[in-house]
Amino acid sequence: MRAIRILCAMLLLSGSAMAQVIELWPDGAPGSQDRRHEPETVKDGIYFSNVHAPSLTVSQADRRHANGAAVIVVPGGGHRMLVFQNEGMVAAKTLNRIGVTAFVLKYRLARDGDSGYSIEGDAAADLRRAVRWVRANAARYGVDPERIGVMGFSAGGELAALVANHPAAPVKGDALDRQSARPDFQVLVYPGPLGTPATDAANAPPAFLVAGSRDACCMPPTIALYQQLVAAGVSAELHLYADTDHAFNMGQRGERVSLQHWPDRLADWLADGGWLVPRAGRKPEGVPAP
Repeated sequence: MRAIRILCAMLLLSGSAMAQVIELWPDGAPGSQDRRHEPETVKDGIYFSNVHAPSLTVSQADRRHANGAAVIVVPGGGHRMLVFQNEGMVAAKTLNRIGVTAFVLKYRLARDGDSGYSIEGDAAADLRRAVRWVRANAARYGVDPERIGVMGFSAGGELAALVANHPAAPVKGDALDRQSARPDFQVLVYPGPLGTPATDAANAPPAFLVAGSRDACCMPPTIALYQQLVAAGVSAELHLYADTDHAFNMGQRGERVSLQHWPDRLADWLADGGWLVPRAGRKPEGVPAP
């Protein structure tokens, strides 16, 4: 099964070097141990479902310009599937080009048939586990443990907001669970309404938010969260695109010229916030993990 996952990741990377796939719970995620060996379902080679073994696919920045920042990318898909290519691997490669190492998350899907999972419980736990894992293993990837962000699209944006803007309940698990699950910054791309309003806005990390002005589902909560964060004194930047609906992701941005450039605005925001600059005394090595 592990070999199959690695092969799929290789194909998704379109000819790049072998991707490393990390199982977040080697002994099975809590509540999913009996299903962890079920094969994932893949549609058209890019949409994943039936996820019972949460994992991270590593997309490392070229060591020549890696800057030590890291982002955990959380694809959307309505909690029924994962748009793993356009809201996962393509986003990761876009981040790689500005020196950011990316980790694309496969999380358990609460609305995938009768999976029995919950969004606030199981799926959010997978993202918190991912943040903890990247922080604990930062040195292996030349990553600064204090420059780790989350980037979520749609349903993945809901998870990013739940993890970034709400306090995590205490976890009694393994040594990894003693790491902080709070990301250092958050990128919410047309995020769904769950997670808004924030219950811990005062301690929320800096935020970049983007949505379409005609997105009836996700534009109102995006604006509401932005206003709440600013009122709480959190650094936040909001971009709303005119005459635009949902799902202008990294691979399908529509015909509007402005939509072609929203990733550039994200890069500007990351640069302005200092996230792309190594902290004093921390020179990123960018050495691939063994």
